[in-house]
Amino acid sequence: AARPKSLVAVTACPTGIAHTYMAADSLAASAKEAGIDLQVETQGSAGATPLDPAIIAAADAVIFAVDVDVREKERFAGKPVIQSPVKRAIDEPDVMIREALAAADNPNARRVSTTADVASHETGEAGESIGAKLKRALLTGVSYMIPFVAGGGLLIALGFLLGGYAITDIADDVVLQNNFGNLPDGGLLTYLGAVAFKIGALSMGFLVPALAGYIAYAIADRPGIAPGFTAGAVAGFMGAGFLGGLVGGLLAGWIAHLIGTWSVPRWLRGLMPVVIIPLLASIVASGLMFLVLGGPIAGLTNALNAWLSGLTGVSAAALGVILGLMMCFDLGGPVNKVAYAFAVAGLGAGSADNQAPWLIMAAVMAAGMVPPLAMALATVLDRKRFSLAERENGKAAWLLGAAFISEGAIPFAAADPLRVIPASMLGGAVTGALTMAAGVTSQAPHGGIFVFFAIGNVLMFIVAVAAGAVVSALAVLALKRYAVRKEVAAEPAPVAA
Repeated sequence: AARPKSLVAVTACPTGIAHTYMAADSLAASAKEAGIDLQVETQGSAGATPLDPAIIAAADAVIFAVDVDVREKERFAGKPVIQSPVKRAIDEPDVMIREALAAADNPNARRVSTTADVASHETGEAGESIGAKLKRALLTGVSYMIPFVAGGGLLIALGFLLGGYAITDIADDVVLQNNFGNLPDGGLLTYLGAVAFKIGALSMGFLVPALAGYIAYAIADRPGIAPGFTAGAVAGFMGAGFLGGLVGGLLAGWIAHLIGTWSVPRWLRGLMPVVIIPLLASIVASGLMFLVLGGPIAGLTNALNAWLSGLTGVSAAALGVILGLMMCFDLGGPVNKVAYAFAVAGLGAGSADNQAPWLIMAAVMAAGMVPPLAMALATVLDRKRFSLAERENGKAAWLLGAAFISEGAIPFAAADPLRVIPASMLGGAVTGALTMAAGVTSQAPHGGIFVFFAIGNVLMFIVAVAAGAVVSALAVLALKRYAVRKEVAAEPAPVAA
């Protein structure tokens, strides 16, 4: 008898929290149903447990359901590959399984490149559009940047909590000149606040270099990391902010990729990825940032910051509405990620004197909490409008929503997108407008209500989230009750089946 087919898969999303594991579960369930042996490696924010090399060697094909670069892709070299955004593995896992099985039997199927160098990005992603490559590179940079922002933002918030906003002026002197035996004027709390603030500020200092470094990594693999980090550091030095980091990372990655395609003598090949590419790409990319691009981008960044800082009243609420609509449009999809990436990337520019980035982060996080909380509330208010599975999902959605995991609403949206998505967007817009109008701030990029100490005006934050959740819940129930197609309602047989 023929050996049954076996597959391996890698799932990864930009934040590495929800979609990564939802995609893995969907693929595993579909494979089990089809009688296919499938092993999945989840490359999440908590790290990854690599697949056994023997399992990879025995696999007939590999599935990459990823929005960011696959770590150590060379392990899968030579395997037929199916690659798609991570959301497709949640929506169409059975289709991806069938495509992978077909690729396993097709000698002309796309394969994972046999080299770990920059050329892998030319062959491994053949068929991927320029736009898709660009999006994957940017999301890879954001994915690796988020831990720096999360840790740094929370520590800065803790520093303010312990030492007050004035800690920004004295933190350097306090951490260098004081210790537990020689406390500063404010006592122990001021000392601990200064230490927390300084650690957080140093962590946030890596934001732009990490963004640029891993954008370059996504384009040119490991040889792009050093030029990308350097270009990001130059962008930070010149005041070009996250926009400079984006440009510097793309520039460094593209130049490193270009140099990696050069045909060089065999004796020089070993030096290319560790010496030649990082050296030349750093000189060109960072040189261009210093001599040509840094100044104009810094001017644009300052103009953007001035515009955001000047938003008050109606204009601030309008921005909150836009961010709220984007966060709830596709629940963790590309539009949601654009709004989230915009908020996170700007967080490093936030300060006691410039709180606009913190306002934007609060609006984004609050609006993102609305859809799961709204669906959970709706299942309580009118149980009969939801299936048993949806009511069970509703119980989990309370916690997911509270933790700012918008994907908790995906099971509801997948089953009834035309009612759930508009209702979610309505509530998200309300919440975004309320947080911006009330001046709610957040120094943490994730965590929802569990990072309450990093949220300014936390009571209004809770009120805004609750208001949006109620609006969305009532809207989805109204749509389910009144926006019903008569012909479907008149035929209960298919529903019962």
